[in-house]
Amino acid sequence: MHTMSGPETATLCSKCSANVPEGSQFCPKCGQPITALVGGTTASPVSLRLCSGCGARLPEDSQFCPKCARPTRSLAKGEPAPDLSQVDEAPLPPRRRSRRRRSFIALLVFLAFIGLLVWTASSDNPTAQSIQELFGWKRDQVIVDTPFSVAPHNIQYFKFSLPEGSVNVSIVGDFAAATDSHDLSPRKTKDKNPAKDSATDDNIEVFVLTEAAFTVWQSGYSTGSLYESGQVSRGKVQADLPAGAGIYYLVFNNKFAPRTAKRVEAAVFLRYRNWVPESIRRLKARVMNWFE
Repeated sequence: MHTMSGPETATLCSKCSANVPEGSQFCPKCGQPITALVGGTTASPVSLRLCSGCGARLPEDSQFCPKCARPTRSLAKGEPAPDLSQVDEAPLPPRRRSRRRRSFIALLVFLAFIGLLVWTASSDNPTAQSIQELFGWKRDQVIVDTPFSVAPHNIQYFKFSLPEGSVNVSIVGDFAAATDSHDLSPRKTKDKNPAKDSATDDNIEVFVLTEAAFTVWQSGYSTGSLYESGQVSRGKVQADLPAGAGIYYLVFNNKFAPRTAKRVEAAVFLRYRNWVPESIRRLKARVMNWFE
């Protein structure tokens, strides 16, 4: 059994129609006395019936609110509640509609911001690249990321450069080498003792050299290097590069193996270090790979 509450009664100022709290002698808005003498008699305050559900004004002697169909009187004992299923939902008050509108606009702004962030982090557009550099999000620069072969007693190198003003740049990556199954040179097929190269069949030697050091090394002289792996079958490249402009060489050396070609798989990059945590950098790389 449901009991419906009755209508509310509001007292209004006879001058400005403002709501007057109960017991007030003056209107809080315009100062009009609530009880005014008119021809020696006391004027009664203006009363207005309001729906307790939606606040709509109720006509005199109405039993239901014309706006939301709420009963304007308490139900008698045993009296069934009215069926409100066929009544149109009352429109939201202006304040509630305004809140929903602001929430919807805020959601649109948030989604637009996320879209702009993803575009900035993944796009090769010059504007996006400028924003990335401004916030320390400069993308890694690929030096090599495809398999290649190095002939016997030979080298394979990759030349790269840094522009003026470069700071906090390092070369990073990994590599793996194995005997190239396509190396069927006559010298190899005629080798009577294949065990001679067995110790170095899967090895490669990797250097990171400055331009001057590369010239010296090619001439057969020893020189300093920014990175040297030694003769290994796999390894990781990690070296900090000097600040400022410069030309460098990533060298894969197979000179120590006179008969065996090497198949090398390498992924080596220039990385611009910044304040962005490594976990965020990895997430950014996944996002960019997904878009690409």
